Amino acid sequence: MNVHLVTLGCARNEVDSEELAARLEASGFRLVDNADEADTVMVNTCGFVEQAKKDSVDTLLEAADLKEQGRTKAVVAVGCMAERYGKELADSMPEADAVLGFDSYTDIADRLTTILNGGHVEAHAPRDRRQLLPITPVKRREAAAGVAVPGHADLPAGVAPGSGPRTLRKRLGNSPYAALKIASGCDRRCAFCAIPRFRGSYLSRSPQEVLEEARWLVDHGVHEVFLVSENSSSYGKDLGDIRALEKLLGDLSKVDGLDWIRVSYLQPAEIRPTLIDAMVSTDKVVPYFDLSFQHASGPLLRRMRRFGEAESFLGLIDQIRDKVPHAGIRSNFIAGFPGETEEDVEILKDFMIRARLDVVGIFGYSDEDNTEGATLDRHLEQDVVEARAAELSHLAAELCAQRAEERLGDTTTVLVEGHEGGAAVGRAEFQGPEVDGTTTIVDCDAAVGELVLVSLTAADGVDLTAEVIA
Repeated sequence: MNVHLVTLGCARNEVDSEELAARLEASGFRLVDNADEADTVMVNTCGFVEQAKKDSVDTLLEAADLKEQGRTKAVVAVGCMAERYGKELADSMPEADAVLGFDSYTDIADRLTTILNGGHVEAHAPRDRRQLLPITPVKRREAAAGVAVPGHADLPAGVAPGSGPRTLRKRLGNSPYAALKIASGCDRRCAFCAIPRFRGSYLSRSPQEVLEEARWLVDHGVHEVFLVSENSSSYGKDLGDIRALEKLLGDLSKVDGLDWIRVSYLQPAEIRPTLIDAMVSTDKVVPYFDLSFQHASGPLLRRMRRFGEAESFLGLIDQIRDKVPHAGIRSNFIAGFPGETEEDVEILKDFMIRARLDVVGIFGYSDEDNTEGATLDRHLEQDVVEARAAELSHLAAELCAQRAEERLGDTTTVLVEGHEGGAAVGRAEFQGPEVDGTTTIVDCDAAVGELVLVSLTAADGVDLTAEVIA
């Protein structure tokens, strides 16, 4: 039987899709790139914000259309939106033949076989997954053995030698970089975010598991690993070692064949001097900081159940740039959170100007089910939220373009990811995958996966052009 797997949302979801692909292939299913050739279309949904949920529904409906046109017999929803809404989603979308939560991942092949044979698989009942693990972090690892956590799974018996790598993953692409999950879940209670409720409490993977998967990825053509989780700066808190991430970076740097290590999803309130030192001095770790600021107004951040304010954030940025002036720094901000004033907006705009970030994402606030933000007073009108988001997005585009122009004349290294019109296209050390812009190297035929030393010569927004340094 053929399965076409569609992945929506973040890099963490991409890792989950590759786990699902490995489970399906191990049970005899064949993964196909073309949906028209699939007996089943499986959509790994995103349930983060309203637009992501709409995209997930639209994708499921498009997949359902295939049942009337060709060989496709079933459409299955998995992932965050499926986990978050379960039976509610199933009832509202009869076009989907099944809505499966994380608890179904371990026997996903059996579920799919049942569906294709005309059987019915009951949609799961959503629950607060934070309650599945102990409150005390150090007690979670032992308790997690009986809990389904994507990215923390044991390899099925017979799939690989017991003494070999235990990576439960099948690559679904051939890019020279890959996301590598180091943890799942989150212990924070940000007022705007529902992720902890459906992803669960924070759970680190063991360093050995991460290292084994990194080696496996290198064996499958990967040159850069992108460390992902809901909050990477918390890595190791449940392993009894608050400096576990620093040690992990050092161990990863010793993996033969791995060229770059990139860290994502860092909480500013948890950034410690030893982590900054490790990220700027460890071999193979690129100078790149993905910092989750969300806003710059102190009072509004408190209302969001966050820490920090503009001056402390600028101090953190200065610490980083004092050590590595050319470091890449990106962040996201929420516009229109309940209670946001014009003064708050001005504070954020001033911060963005002073921070000189490389990439900025702006999100208009929307209420999310089962979050504190939805219950707060002083909600703003939707047109006000949209206007503020548009204004901040325009400012961000201008500032990020200026930052890119500041880099012209700099020397940097680029990881080649493809070719276009006689030029190599890739990313510089300070550019993260997919969302941070690209660098085009003129008159360059370097192979995909090769690192090329270049001089930056031109900018178009956040995208750069470069020439090879002989």
